[in-house]
Amino acid sequence: MSISPSIKRLWSSPDTLGIEWNDGSSSEFASLWLRDNLREDRDPHSGQRLVDIADLPADPKIKSARSDNGAVTVAWETEPRSATFEVEWLRRHSADRPAQQKVRPRLWLEGASLDAHRDFAWTTYPEAKEDHAARARWLRRLLEDGIALMRQVPNVDAGILDAAALVGRVSETNYGLVFDVRSVPQPENLAYSDLGLGLHTDNPYREPVPGFQVLHALIASPDGGDSLFGDGFAIAEHLRRTAPEAFRRLSETPVPFHYRSKDAELYAERPLLQLGCGGELRAVHYNSRSIAPLRLDAQSARGFYQAYRQFAALLREARFHLRLRLGDGDLVVFDNQRTMHGRTPFSSARYPRHLRGCYLTRDSVFSEGALLARET
Repeated sequence: MSISPSIKRLWSSPDTLGIEWNDGSSSEFASLWLRDNLREDRDPHSGQRLVDIADLPADPKIKSARSDNGAVTVAWETEPRSATFEVEWLRRHSADRPAQQKVRPRLWLEGASLDAHRDFAWTTYPEAKEDHAARARWLRRLLEDGIALMRQVPNVDAGILDAAALVGRVSETNYGLVFDVRSVPQPENLAYSDLGLGLHTDNPYREPVPGFQVLHALIASPDGGDSLFGDGFAIAEHLRRTAPEAFRRLSETPVPFHYRSKDAELYAERPLLQLGCGGELRAVHYNSRSIAPLRLDAQSARGFYQAYRQFAALLREARFHLRLRLGDGDLVVFDNQRTMHGRTPFSSARYPRHLRGCYLTRDSVFSEGALLARET
């Protein structure tokens, strides 16, 4: 039997295919998993499955397995056709390999020690529009850092939509395709006031929560209204290290969020810190202005509020704040489920301030980055 260069030993039983790799690691593949992944059972153009699990044998048995020319061929006890799997495909999809990640986040905790102009990705609107390789690099940094910036965006109302189209797909909400962040009398949202805003994420009461947010400075205030950003993942991981019980409570307690206005009634429940299947952070949802009364018994409420206060206190620490004053025509894009944002107060009576914003669907931003990576 000819052994593939990457395989040290191949073995099989009726229920399992086993491979010992040359690097000393080993992988096992269940016979049903192998039967479920036959290349012949997928459409050659789209790659989508042509069969359903109910179409497969309930308990397929491996008769024999051999390796030759970079592939493993499996014969079944009760089926006339054998199955062939590329060795590299098996290696890539084995359970002992790390799960495929879109982009690995690069955490930044001490935001105050960073320089937004030096430590984060910048591009210009003309460069992003004309140079696909430059836009691919900029988008990758956006996905890694959770924030990236752009200069020379046309200082007109439609400028934000032209720039956003280079990043992802705009998501329409009750605010419309875009929303204007400026002071108005009796605002339905405190974002439309002169008040400073602490670090938060937007719209946790929405299904789904907006994935990325874009803000374009049409009129920047020369005094006040500085933008604040914080890496919610890094701050949450700091809490996990220093106060694991508080982290656990915030990741397990469902929190109701509610927003109502004359044209919208929105409600959703989710933990402040949302974890993935492996316990990794997947999202931060923090907006104290829109938290509704929690339905917790007295003992649970005391534990939750203690943890909630600990996290809120961290968000107030200036060392975690990246502070930036956007100029006219500057644009910032950030991950609304990771990068928290706020602002310092300002006086619109002294200096007008006008930012225009929109939301991008999360999957479209990752898709755009992946498509550009294919080209480059």
